[in-house]
This record gives sequence, C-alpha cells and structure tokens, in this order.
Amino acid sequence: MKINWKVRIKNPLWWIQIAAALLLPMLAYFGLAWEDMTSWGTLWDVFLRAVQNPVVLLAAAVSVFNAVTDPTTAGVGDSRRALEYKTPNLDR
Repeated sequence: MKINWKVRIKNPLWWIQIAAALLLPMLAYFGLAWEDMTSWGTLWDVFLRAVQNPVVLLAAAVSVFNAVTDPTTAGVGDSRRALEYKTPNLDR
C-alpha cells in the first residue's frame, strides 16, 4: 500500500476528513449532534464511551479507511502521479 503520507499531512482538508471520520460515527451511535458537544468534558466523555464500544470503533475504522483510500485508483494506494507530488495538487 503506497500512499503519499507527506502530502496528505500537509493538506488541511485531509485533517478535516480524518476528524470527521472519527467523530461522526461516535455522535451517530450515541444519538448526539454537534450542538450537544458544548464542552471539552462532554467530548471527552463521548470519546471514552466510544473506545469501549467495538461497534463504534469498527465504524470509525471504516470511516478512516474511506478517508485514506483514493477511489480514483485501483486498490488502496495512491496513483503513480499522486506519489510524485511534493505538496497537495492545486489543479482545478
């Protein structure tokens, strides 16, 4: 599995995808919404409940896997072109 991690780490959108991939399954499983996360303590409590629940962990793992894989290439790795990037591609 060849993935250009250096470039992904430099991309703010990728970090947003990973954060959402981890947080949204937790909120959905516990029937919560963004509005319910009114303090760091509340968020921490949800996190602690989530890591004790295999269903939530599996859902989060699948979400992270989906955020990491490139659906435009066969398999899990990046394309040869993407592996050559030094910074996120700015083509539009």
